[in-house]
Amino acid sequence: MKLIILDRDGVINFDSAQFIKSPAEWKPIPGSPEAIAKLNQAGYRVVVATNQSGVGRGLFDMDTLNAIHDKMHKTVTAAGGRIDAIFYCPHAADSDCACRKPKPGMFQRIAGVYNVDLEGVPTVGDSLRDLVAGTSQGCAPYLVLTGKGEKTQADGGLPEGTQVFPDLAAAVDHLLAAPPRTAR
Repeated sequence: MKLIILDRDGVINFDSAQFIKSPAEWKPIPGSPEAIAKLNQAGYRVVVATNQSGVGRGLFDMDTLNAIHDKMHKTVTAAGGRIDAIFYCPHAADSDCACRKPKPGMFQRIAGVYNVDLEGVPTVGDSLRDLVAGTSQGCAPYLVLTGKGEKTQADGGLPEGTQVFPDLAAAVDHLLAAPPRTAR
């Protein structure tokens, strides 16, 4: 099975320092829905792993998060693609949970649900915590310069082997030009 794990805010959609708190605030980065469709057409299962501390902070509730994700699904579907699953951490940043990136809990859950080893599975993020969570489970790190990506690159300390791309569309074009890696 070919699998890819994407962060949401700053990778698929524009990020906001004030959080994405409503479907109206969720706006796709140009080319991202089409890039997901290309992944699907190439046989990839597309999984999103996203920290959503706005739930834990009381900025929005689960119904709102579901409505935001419904808009994301519809946008990707309209571009000819699909997101196979969304894993999220609803806990506030100061919570002692195992799922909030950079902790590996979401990636461990993905591996368990899909019954795969994540060694070499691409993970695409715009922040160091996205990449650290993935590489802790053997994922291949891809940094996009959208969202917090430029700051993340400038701050340094990226995991070894991190590949850097302007946006998700460029990362996907590169990935699809390379020989496929299949999850074991």
